[in-house]
Formats: sequence, C-alpha cells, structure tokens
Amino acid sequence: MLKIAYSPVYKYDLPAGHRFPMDKYELLPQQLVHEGTITEENFFQPEPLGDEQILLTHTAEYLHKLNNNSLSRKEQRAIGFPIRPELISRGKHIANGTLQCARYAMQHGVAMNIAGGTHHAYADRGEGFCIFNDFAITANVLLSEGTVKQLLIVDLDVHQGNGTAKIFENDPRVFTFSMHGAKNYPLRKEKSNLDIGVDDGIEDADYLALLKAHLPRLIDQVKPDLLLYLAGVDIISTDKLGRLGVTRAGCLERDRFVFEQAIAHCIPVSVSMGGGYSVQIKDIIEAHANTFRVAQSLYF
Repeated sequence: MLKIAYSPVYKYDLPAGHRFPMDKYELLPQQLVHEGTITEENFFQPEPLGDEQILLTHTAEYLHKLNNNSLSRKEQRAIGFPIRPELISRGKHIANGTLQCARYAMQHGVAMNIAGGTHHAYADRGEGFCIFNDFAITANVLLSEGTVKQLLIVDLDVHQGNGTAKIFENDPRVFTFSMHGAKNYPLRKEKSNLDIGVDDGIEDADYLALLKAHLPRLIDQVKPDLLLYLAGVDIISTDKLGRLGVTRAGCLERDRFVFEQAIAHCIPVSVSMGGGYSVQIKDIIEAHANTFRVAQSLYF
C-alpha cells in the first residue's frame, strides 16, 4: 500500500497577503481520495519530530529560537512567514512525515509526503518558506542509526536546494543533485554535488533530455540505499515563480522517469512535494496529483 504522510496541521492559515498556497495541503488529499487514486487508509498522521533528531541537522541556537518564538524580524523576513508556535509545530510534523516516509519506502519501495521539500533551510537559519530541512533531517537520522550508508537527493524543484547543498557539502554519504532554474531564486546559490541550471522558458523535450542524461549515471555512480526525491511542480509553465516552459504532461513524464529509474535499480524512494505557485490552484493540484497517480500505478 502507498503510504502518504498527511496531517490537518499541514494547512496553516497565514495572514492575508502571503502568497504561499497553503490550501493545496488540504485540497490535494481530497482530490486523490475523490478520484479514487487512493483511500483514507493510505494516509498516516505523523507526530511532531523530537528535538534530539532535529539537532542532528540544525544548530541548538536556531532550534532554541524557534522553540521560544524569538527569531528576529530579519530572520523571519528571510523565511517569509510571520513565525508563530503553530507554524513551528507544523514544521516538526512535516519533517517527521518525511522521515517516516523514508522508513515506509524501505519497506514498500515508495512513500510520499503531502508536504515537505523544505530545501532552503540551513543548519542555522530558515529561508524561502522553509524552517526545518526535512530531507537533511531524514538523511542524518537514518545515517546516525545505520539504517542507510549512502543517499542520493534528487531535487527537481525549480529553485536550487541551497540549504541542503550547504548542509551536506562535506558529507560524502549524501550526494546532492539539484536541477533548477539557473536565474531563479536563490540568487546566490550553494554548490551541490551536481547542479544543472536550466534556462528560463525551457520546454519538455530539452528539460527531460537533461534529466535522462544525468540521473541514470548518478544512480550508477552513487549506488544509494535510498533516494530522496523533491518533486516540486513549480517547473510548469503556469507557475508564477518558476519561469520555465514545462507542461503538466512533461512534469508527469519527469516523475515517471524518476520512479522507473528507482524501480529498475531496486532503490526505495521517499517523495516530498516541494513548490507549486500557479495562479490557478487547480493547476497546482493537478500537477501534484500526477506524482501520486504515477507512483500508485507503477508500484501498486
């Protein structure tokens, strides 16, 4: 059975004027159940992650500020949200959702988090709508346990996974691969193990050709025990922040290729959703739903 992390706390009511589309965290699971792709039995509700596990990735000073709601205004502006205790709790639930998805993926081949993909969070600070780095936390917990020895992060969000790249810059056990808009946020990019910057307006054929040229080679090179896949849908042409020209069909083909490569190499894959900022919420939901649809069809 496809295990999917979801909790009602994923949808958090931001003050008016904030452009992050929180509604998708409620609408996406409703759509998947309504159309029959999954049932309520597929969902599990993660508990908040404990501080001990968070401290394997984030600094004690940063976590203390979060837990005590004492981030400065400058630090909050970098994140993009007004920070409240409920938002910190939400982040801990999401991070544990990704960790538990990784554990389920080791059993069933794949598992998916309705949220997550918070790749702009650094060890000592948050940025770009990201407070805790769920992939980094998951990788560090599993490595510390000895559950895995080698991981491959495949970050296909339109924005570079700068926080993730920095966290693992000196850790050969985690290979970071980011394929992103070359001229998009963040303006100052970190150095992943492999960065592929794509031009604004790139369309399906060229985008997919790049992915297909690199991912199989990386899997053979890295030989990961687990693949962490950030399936952002801000690469599609309707996205107001992405600036790329990929269609929803092209985005679906991207997801299919990643899953097929994982299956062919017998590598479990844990998926977090990442960004999606199309003007019409239906475009966001459809693009995200396609990731779940193709996983369900290929694995189950």
